[in-house]
Amino acid sequence: MSRRSVALRMRIDRYMQIIRLRYDIKREYFTVAIPVIAAITLLIAAALTGHTFVIQEGSGTSAGSGEDAARLAAYQALVEEIEGGEDSDGTGSMEAEGKTPEDASKDDLDHILVFAVLIAIIPYSIDTYRQKRLLKRREVAYSEFLFKLSELMRGGIDPIRGVIDLSTTDLGAITENVRGAASAMILGHSFSDAMNDMAKALKSNLITKYTKLVVQAAYTGGAVADLILRTSEDMRAVIGIEREKEGNLKQYIVIFYLAQGIIVMLTYILSSSLLPLIQGMGMELLFGNAGVTEINFERGFFHMIMLNALLGGIIIGQITEGEMKHGLKHSVILIIACYIASTTLILPSPAVGEMRIELVSGGGQEGFGGIPLVEQIVFNVTDLEGSPAPDVYVKVSISPDGSVNPRIVKTGADGLATVTVAPGMDEGVYVVEAVAGDTVARTSVRVLSGD
Repeated sequence: MSRRSVALRMRIDRYMQIIRLRYDIKREYFTVAIPVIAAITLLIAAALTGHTFVIQEGSGTSAGSGEDAARLAAYQALVEEIEGGEDSDGTGSMEAEGKTPEDASKDDLDHILVFAVLIAIIPYSIDTYRQKRLLKRREVAYSEFLFKLSELMRGGIDPIRGVIDLSTTDLGAITENVRGAASAMILGHSFSDAMNDMAKALKSNLITKYTKLVVQAAYTGGAVADLILRTSEDMRAVIGIEREKEGNLKQYIVIFYLAQGIIVMLTYILSSSLLPLIQGMGMELLFGNAGVTEINFERGFFHMIMLNALLGGIIIGQITEGEMKHGLKHSVILIIACYIASTTLILPSPAVGEMRIELVSGGGQEGFGGIPLVEQIVFNVTDLEGSPAPDVYVKVSISPDGSVNPRIVKTGADGLATVTVAPGMDEGVYVVEAVAGDTVARTSVRVLSGD
């Protein structure tokens, strides 16, 4: 390293020290305050630009007569709109609508919230992890420092001279601190003041404890070298016990990680296999027309998994390391892993919001109330380029009354979704609605009079 670069580094260090002394700048400003402000700013900016949480548009029973009247008026307007658009050949009508891809892409505030949480906790979790590793290295280096000091004192060197001599050697993570203590002793500070200041700067309760023993041993006289040697050996033993304890507690970390993985897998199985089944006729038989089939269970599962990942990591830190802040690194790992798993396995693909759904057959039928229609109603789901969209869940409903089997149907390789519809008992027009992602298709069927 050239002399100019050394001088530049010393100048930078001097100015940084002046700034720290004048403004009392703490590392938490950079690891906590700035990331939290950035995360809050991200959320505010997302909200101001139109990003929202997914709003459930359920069709459950209304609680009051005013809501009933509003729903009836909306239904009548929808019937008139569909009847007004019927084809001349009487085959029925179909209307596709829904949010545009731009609007659908903004129903992601919960995803942005996940990113904001990561932005807020990642810097602090990294800093706490680095500080703990540095603290461990310092404690090991300090035990070695005490051992070397005892060896010098066995050779007849007093403690102050021993610290000054050791400051010229490489002492690992505490080299700079020992040099600072040696400089203080050269300038006339006492051995106790210099050693206590060094222990305070190292920010270790273990080092502070054994520094007090060393200072007392130095001033009581007698076999000081032997006392410092025993202090060094005792400190090494304590460090070894701490390492053994942390090793034994690592099994709980593995257990927590496996438990989180099991939760994700169970949720995936529930949302991909069992939930589509019970959200069909089974859900209607269990809960009736209570709007349960309209609940976005996948989104709820996603929120549950993310919250459990955050809190689970904090619990790991409290159990294994005694402080919740040391669990934030586990929270970061769990949140990232669970987010990838949730968006891949549990949440519907974002591309589903950009699907197209069209009526293939079965629209415009006429039949009798309470009896399934002669023809099944078939919808076709394609992507924006017109290619069939397989494995897309289509939610089908009929208004104002009736049944659909199944309520939720998964498209096949050809992109087709087929359902059997039985309209209600009352004479009139019924609206069949199919929803795929953010796209809606509607058709009408008519119930004839039984007279």
